[in-house]
Formats: sequence, C-alpha cells, structure tokens
Amino acid sequence: MARSESLSHTERRLNRPVRPILRDEDGRLPHESEFLRQLGIRVREMRALRGMSRRELARLSGLSERFVAQIEAGKGNVSIVRLLRIALVFRCE
Repeated sequence: MARSESLSHTERRLNRPVRPILRDEDGRLPHESEFLRQLGIRVREMRALRGMSRRELARLSGLSERFVAQIEAGKGNVSIVRLLRIALVFRCE
C-alpha cells in the first residue's frame, strides 16, 4: 500500500500546503468587509429617508456620532445589540 493511501483524511488535509487567508487592511475577510459596507450604505439611506442627521440618530440610539459615522463608512464593527438600537430608531420614527 502506498503511503498516500494509508493516510487518513485528516492527515492528507494536514499535508497539503496551506493557503493564506486574505484579509483587508482592517484584518477582515472580504465577505465581512462587503457586509459592513452594505450595512453602512443601508443605514445612511434609512437615515436620509427620514431626514435625520447623524447626531440625531446617535442620540436616539445611544451611540456616539463618531461610531454612527464609522458604521456608515463601513468601518464600524457593529454588535447585534447596537444594530438593534439603530433598527429600533428607524422602526419607531
């Protein structure tokens, strides 16, 4: 029996060269960055539809204006709870 035939699936997998995981300048995977970018676009659109300033959204959601700006720029890593706060502001308007 050849050596490669006697290796388990895990052993064969571990013997393969490992490809590096490509990350962006913020250390995020491409799909994570795209998700945050799309989220930022949507938050900005929802805010604009309501004629709301960043300051007003920040005040109503309990977030800082700077953090709202980061979210809209696709740079803020938003927790589920913070996203819920923003969603509730838009829902209650």
